[in-house]
Amino acid sequence: MVVLTKNKKTELILESTTLWDFPTQNYGDKPHGDNKFNGVTPAFVIWNLLQRYTKPNDLVVDPMCGSGTTIDVAKELSLRVIGYDIAPYRKDIIQNDARKIPLHSNTVDFVFIDSPYSDNVKYSDHSKCIGKIPCTDEKFFMELEKVAKEIRRILKPEKYMAWLIGDHWRKNTSYIPVGFKVYEMLSKFFKPVDVICVVRRNQTSNTGLWHKRAREFNFYLRGFKYLFIMQKTNQEES
Repeated sequence: MVVLTKNKKTELILESTTLWDFPTQNYGDKPHGDNKFNGVTPAFVIWNLLQRYTKPNDLVVDPMCGSGTTIDVAKELSLRVIGYDIAPYRKDIIQNDARKIPLHSNTVDFVFIDSPYSDNVKYSDHSKCIGKIPCTDEKFFMELEKVAKEIRRILKPEKYMAWLIGDHWRKNTSYIPVGFKVYEMLSKFFKPVDVICVVRRNQTSNTGLWHKRAREFNFYLRGFKYLFIMQKTNQEES
């Protein structure tokens, strides 16, 4: 939650429920990532997570860093941070495929990832981008599982990760419960901690025309994303 104080400065207040709704992608006066980037993560999602699950000087990793939102938020909070992406958007993002993260096992304090949830958004021109695989193809979930295994490997025991993902609906393919499938997959490697619903805003379908079509043709526009918070323990499957 972002509120204005009497002196008109912004005050950041930690979210206390499992419904998060942020009207803007950014908070404060400094940019956190690029709000024009396809699929950009709301900066306050990351701020809330880092406030709860990290302490100063912890190492945070984002394997699909996009426009660098995680990097910007983490640095403001005096955290060490590494951002990777298969198609780096800026110089401080390291080029790497999330299916093989170049870090030693059990060395990371927190991982955040906002992954593709189908091929509906163009994330990059890279031929190996997971976002080029439709979620109607089981290979999509197989590739995301490779990422989950790497996250578990690099994460320290008892530490946390968070995965932001949305469901998919498209004419002729109907509804695909991407979030449920990813949750089931993650539960093989991590202990579930909680599930947050993050309200979707500023998507291209949030127009009067699309709302009219949804009512006329009896379908629902995607109104939220899932934020799965998970913990690495010694009880999960290796």
